[in-house]
Amino acid sequence: MRMVTWTIRLALFLLLLVFAVRNTEPVTLRFWFDQAWQAPLVMVLLAFFAAGALLGLAAMLGVTLRQRREIARLRREAATAPQPQAQLQAAAAPPPTAEG
Repeated sequence: MRMVTWTIRLALFLLLLVFAVRNTEPVTLRFWFDQAWQAPLVMVLLAFFAAGALLGLAAMLGVTLRQRREIARLRREAATAPQPQAQLQAAAAPPPTAEG
């Protein structure tokens, strides 16, 4: 299984490397107020991919932190909550025997 995983990783790396080598032409991005940015196409794509990944992580961060706080609160409540006496006795008692 490890060999298959490394083979897939190598193939993906080679595909991305070929893509990067074939897309080195300079492109110009024009912004407002006659501002322009000129860079190789692969760098522009990489920059926008990284920006999208960071925005996605930032959007997910609030939900993740809220869920972690709630999980911690529920664990504290579960640790401090007394267990009902009937559950403790049922867990300690041997199972009933079947008479037939």
